[in-house]
This record gives sequence, structure tokens and C-alpha cells, in this order.
Amino acid sequence: MEEKIVTPRGAYPHTKRVGDFIFVSGTSSRRADNTIAGVDIIDEMGTKRLNIETQTREVLKNIDSNLQKIGASIKDVVDVTTFLVNMNDFAGYNKAYAEFFEKESGPTRTTVAVHQLPHPDLVVEIKVMAYVGS
Repeated sequence: MEEKIVTPRGAYPHTKRVGDFIFVSGTSSRRADNTIAGVDIIDEMGTKRLNIETQTREVLKNIDSNLQKIGASIKDVVDVTTFLVNMNDFAGYNKAYAEFFEKESGPTRTTVAVHQLPHPDLVVEIKVMAYVGS
């Protein structure tokens, strides 16, 4: 069975290697079938709950998957930039983020609030830089 992959939604690659550095484009929790992880329907009216923890986990898994395709992994990440639609989600984002990175040895990080992301169900997007030198 062929693995379905998430394809970029524009004219850019998921990753770009320059020397020992790998730059990963802004990544969301979108899946290969174009559904979005962390969108929970909570009633018969179709009301949605956008789950920051689930979306953050899925984003970081997507980043790790893209890095693994070129011989690296999330453990090689040295810098993270995160875009949150709502800073009230910061605690949930931080909780999920801490499942992937440790405070003492993890990457540097910048987190900013943005007005919106490319889909109304997205609450977080993350871009990273990884280093794979010796």
C-alpha cells in the first residue's frame, strides 16, 4: 500500500537543505486526505472545537515525518517559530510541545500571535530549522 503524503498548498517545498541546515516550511495539522487533526465536532449542529494540543502534536509529527524523508528527525531541530491564532491557546500548545522537546536541551523558540492561518480550522502553524552537521 502506497503511503499518502501531505503535499504543499503552494509553490514551495516542505524542506530545503542548505549545507548542514534544513529549513522546514510552515507546517500545519493537515493530513494527506486534507482533513485537519484536532477538529472535533461536538454536537449534531456541527459545532467544532479546535483542539490546540491535538493540532500541535500533529504538526510536530508532520515536521518529524518531513525531516525523516531526508535523513533527519525532530531531534535535529535547533530553532522553532510558532504561529498561534489565539494566545489563549498558549498553555495547551506548551503542554503538547513539551512532549517533543526538553527545556534544557531543546531548540530555541519564538511564538507569535497571528490574525489567521490558511484554513479557518487551523489554530497553529510551526516552522523549524534543523542542523545535521557533525
